[in-house]
Amino acid sequence: MKHYCDFLIIGSGIAGLSYALKVAPHGRVIILTKSNLDETATHYAQGGIAAVMYDPDSYEKHIHDTIIAGAGLNNEKVVRFTIEESTERIKDLIEMGAMFDRNIEGDFDLAREGGHSEKRIFHHKDQTGAEIQRALTLQIREHPNITVLENYFAIEIITQHHLGVEITRRSPNITCYGAYVLNPNTGKVDTFISKLTLIATGGSGTVYGSTTNPVVATGDGVSIVYRAKGEVENMEFVQFHPTSLYSPGETPAFLITEAIRGAGAILKTIKGEEFMQKYDERASLAPRDIVARAIDSEMKLSGSDHVFLDARHLGKEKLLNHFPTIYAHCLSKGIDILRDMIPVVPAAHYQCGGIKIDEFGRNNIGNLYATGEVACSGLHGANRLASNSLLEAAVFSHRAAMHAIQAVHGVEQNINIPEWDSEGTVLNEEMVLITQTLRELNSIMSSYVGIVRSNLRLHRAFTRLNILYDETEELFKRSVVTKEICELRNMINVGYLIIRMAQDRKESRGLHYSLDYPPVK
Repeated sequence: MKHYCDFLIIGSGIAGLSYALKVAPHGRVIILTKSNLDETATHYAQGGIAAVMYDPDSYEKHIHDTIIAGAGLNNEKVVRFTIEESTERIKDLIEMGAMFDRNIEGDFDLAREGGHSEKRIFHHKDQTGAEIQRALTLQIREHPNITVLENYFAIEIITQHHLGVEITRRSPNITCYGAYVLNPNTGKVDTFISKLTLIATGGSGTVYGSTTNPVVATGDGVSIVYRAKGEVENMEFVQFHPTSLYSPGETPAFLITEAIRGAGAILKTIKGEEFMQKYDERASLAPRDIVARAIDSEMKLSGSDHVFLDARHLGKEKLLNHFPTIYAHCLSKGIDILRDMIPVVPAAHYQCGGIKIDEFGRNNIGNLYATGEVACSGLHGANRLASNSLLEAAVFSHRAAMHAIQAVHGVEQNINIPEWDSEGTVLNEEMVLITQTLRELNSIMSSYVGIVRSNLRLHRAFTRLNILYDETEELFKRSVVTKEICELRNMINVGYLIIRMAQDRKESRGLHYSLDYPPVK
């Protein structure tokens, strides 16, 4: 079955939905999401969105903090315009219905997080992402030009390759015509033909054994673009959030927002002793890469499975008013944060690399945009500054939308796209092949490609991953397409990219820390 639209959007977090609302007055929009519309990383984002609003904060301070956190690998031009446009994008979100907390004077109740020199985090208690998702979803559901298709899974983007043209990574003028998508109602692959396509599929944390990402974060966007010969970069920079709740078996790992450290919570060893001052003068408010490595080091020194986050001294009023979700979740696990320290451990959290884009969200593949966590804009460098992720999505989706509104009129829709070829495939009934391979992938990535790496570990990971790749490609080629086999294939592809790019980086910088290379000063 063929579907036609002007703007095809794959993904339904802040990146996809904010873009959709801005392009919708200019053509027909189809949003594809592989789960429910609101099952996104945006929905789970607790802390907030960073933007400059009041004195004594300034754009220059925010720019400086972002580059310091990114270990100087940021694109300074991108950092500058992203921060300078932050205030307007916050206003956009407010106009779309998002409600951020205010103080008794009526001003925004801005918080501070690790790596920030000022209070600049807009938040809605500890449910900021859910509030943004709620507001955008409401607008999306009511817009007459937007069609939402839930539980539809994008398998490949369509390029000249599907028209019988040989495409390599050196081919000029590769063009995207839409996507092949698994229809949950028929079990068949539909053809979505679009003038312009936006990839907004989020991250890839599920390649690791423990992650704060929702189960949908399987690296689909990066993988389908990479297979189509699109440029991907900086995948070695995987951010581990220092403080997920230590609760073995819980998936995804429950995030303990950095804002609670911004409010004064202190990291302590298993013996209850402060330790961050040994690693950085900013102590518990150091950037995430430093804090995650410090916790990893303390766990190895003590042999413990976690450290503690002590928020008891913050008091009942602050904890219940500002962090009600954390309080309730911990209490459900038998931890009363008013009197108990919180056991925490680092978990895979954010993909700083991704689909390479320019200042308008464009990839080297024509008519293809990418924004949000799936994309690599140059903002984050080697390590993302806390709460810059939602900001990046808002800024680049706006820029991509403004560019797409102008570009769509000059695009001829290619209607001669062939249907998906499933000839010769059979239904794979051995799910154990997929589940066991996924366990092996998680183990490889967590053991060898985690917070601390080495050349030997990376080599071992690459060797083992190659075996999984060969087995999975063989299974994919002879199987009827299912979401499970495609997700596994995508996760293995992402694992490959993380390992290869880590092997190519002959230095320790930001989130890539190798025992074989001294840290870049």
